[in-house]
Amino acid sequence: MFTGIITDVGELIGREGGRFAIRSGYAPEGIAIGASIACNGTCLSVVTVRADGRNGSAFTVDVSNETLSKTTLDGWQVGERINLERALKAGDELGGHIVSGHVDGVARIIDLKGDDDSLRVTLELPVHLAPYAAPKGSIALDGTSLTVNEVSGNRFGVNLIPVTLTQTTWGRKKRGDEVNVEIDLFARYVARIMEFRA
Repeated sequence: MFTGIITDVGELIGREGGRFAIRSGYAPEGIAIGASIACNGTCLSVVTVRADGRNGSAFTVDVSNETLSKTTLDGWQVGERINLERALKAGDELGGHIVSGHVDGVARIIDLKGDDDSLRVTLELPVHLAPYAAPKGSIALDGTSLTVNEVSGNRFGVNLIPVTLTQTTWGRKKRGDEVNVEIDLFARYVARIMEFRA
């Protein structure tokens, strides 16, 4: 489990088939083989890890065809910047919202507009995910816990504050970019319950 609070921005340094190599600022001795790391919101398991640079690490993960088909990962190229979050430990602060790292689909950025120091971003969801976006509800985009501002059809808006723009990959986003989407866990279960009651 994760919270959607990004703790490092890594870089894709190699890719061979479904094996991806990622450089991070995490200390290698703190990463266990099999550990879960959310990479742009996608929960992946560490296969190998080594020291890389000063106090940093390089780790590899295996990405299945299912994950490639449901996320933005298939389009990643060497040099790609990646939002990273380590899995929660018991007693950790839950600063964002409960995030599983199971991506539901991909949204496209439709518009970006400055709002004082913040940035308002409008995105378009796949139609089947649109019912799960609710004003003032939570959503994870590229692993970042965000609050939905407004919803219109299958489009919705979020507001990014300066710290989010500088401490994640969001400061590099542009119109037309795609991002991984994980809908709110509670919205998912409420919708499932309502299916049985209908």
